[in-house]
Amino acid sequence: MSWQVKRLEEIASFNLGKMLDDKKNKGDPLPYLANINVRWGEFELNDLRLMRFETSELERFSLKYGDIVMCEGGEPGRCAIWKEQLPKMMYQKALHRIRPHEGIDNQFLYYAFLHKGKRGGFSPLFTGSTIKHLPKEKLAIVEVEIPEFLEQQRIATLLSKYDDLIENNKRRIELLEDSARQLYKEWFVRFRFPGHEHVKIIDGVPEGWKKINLLNAACPTYGFAFKSELFSEEPEGFPLIRIRDVPDRESKTYTLESTTEDKLVADGDFLIGMDGDFHMNFWAGGKAWLNQRVVKLEGISPFTTGYIKHAVQKPIQDFNQTITGTTVRHLGAKHLKMIEVVLPAAALLDQANSFFEDVRNQVVFLSQQNRSLNRARDLLLPKLMSGDITV
Repeated sequence: MSWQVKRLEEIASFNLGKMLDDKKNKGDPLPYLANINVRWGEFELNDLRLMRFETSELERFSLKYGDIVMCEGGEPGRCAIWKEQLPKMMYQKALHRIRPHEGIDNQFLYYAFLHKGKRGGFSPLFTGSTIKHLPKEKLAIVEVEIPEFLEQQRIATLLSKYDDLIENNKRRIELLEDSARQLYKEWFVRFRFPGHEHVKIIDGVPEGWKKINLLNAACPTYGFAFKSELFSEEPEGFPLIRIRDVPDRESKTYTLESTTEDKLVADGDFLIGMDGDFHMNFWAGGKAWLNQRVVKLEGISPFTTGYIKHAVQKPIQDFNQTITGTTVRHLGAKHLKMIEVVLPAAALLDQANSFFEDVRNQVVFLSQQNRSLNRARDLLLPKLMSGDITV
């Protein structure tokens, strides 16, 4: 079977998004994607920002179904396919919008980019000494190996089966986490728990309940200051959990350094990133070291860790909005000490603990399943993209 090597400029059109400038931008405010919203194969669409766009700019800076959206900076090359997850979506200058020409399957092209990203194929084209960039003129000369169209479709269909299963698991995780959030809000914020009609509110909580300090309900373990010069992407030693790993529930950074065992994290542990956006998640990436500026919170009886996660979510999110810093927001031990947790009646707490722990276990299981699916797809990816395996 014949494959051809093509430059991207030969097989697709591409454009950078609009520059963010509050003083100069005019028109109607519309949501837009920034670099931080684009992950490999998916989009993070919470808390989207708005930018003004004039009517004459809509075609140039809007997204349509099937567009590939790629990061120009940060982790250049990282990309995902836009599938009209939200209407009227625009994109910022830190992103490339890529539209394949006729005869090029957009899913195949995405997997070609994914393969290239995983083996460092974009790196020789990067510019910048500290923050890496993949400018338009460099993107134009990215080389892609292309088979005939039907083979592109067959390859994309096979690989997308793995990603469809992964996406389905992610939707299940979202539903589970949403159900837990709603239950916590209903029972422990609005106080509409079973039998609430017959309970008086005294000093802001139902009779028999009380508020206690977070540090009497949970035990924090703060990360160790591992030496960054010893970090590696080679799988030697133990994985290391950095702030950026918390949203993904897994790490691709390793270290041969070690420290006390209390800094080891296991699946199901609840982690909070203490810089930037204060991400919170249950870990599912296997045994790993806890790096500095990440904290593990473990429930102290009678509280479970599942309960603690939902008890601190709103206060941590509030700190995210109110803490100010010169460049990056910092969450500290002093902030955790300010959080109060509701201690309800024992029978109700038992019910809640059981529910939240069940959600935690399911979330971790589905996340582990996704790790396995990712590994299986990534083993297949280079063989398919090189033509070693035909489908």
